[in-house]
Amino acid sequence: MRVGDLVRHANTELECSELGIVVDIISKKVWRTHLLGKRIEWDKVDPEPHAIVMYPDRMTNGPLFTIPAVDLVIVNEDR
Repeated sequence: MRVGDLVRHANTELECSELGIVVDIISKKVWRTHLLGKRIEWDKVDPEPHAIVMYPDRMTNGPLFTIPAVDLVIVNEDR
């Protein structure tokens, strides 16, 4: 995944299943309670890639969303 790729959330049941464009890639930690439990222990997880995705049609809370890369599907690669 690279800046400029068109992406869609892997879970199409979510409200944000429309196309977005990757505007940046960052690395940060995420705690998945459904796998790791409710008690957060940041030292047990490593940072993973996240895409900052712009959804032009979603301006209510701002057009940018930070989403783990594993939760996105590339629709069109800008290469």
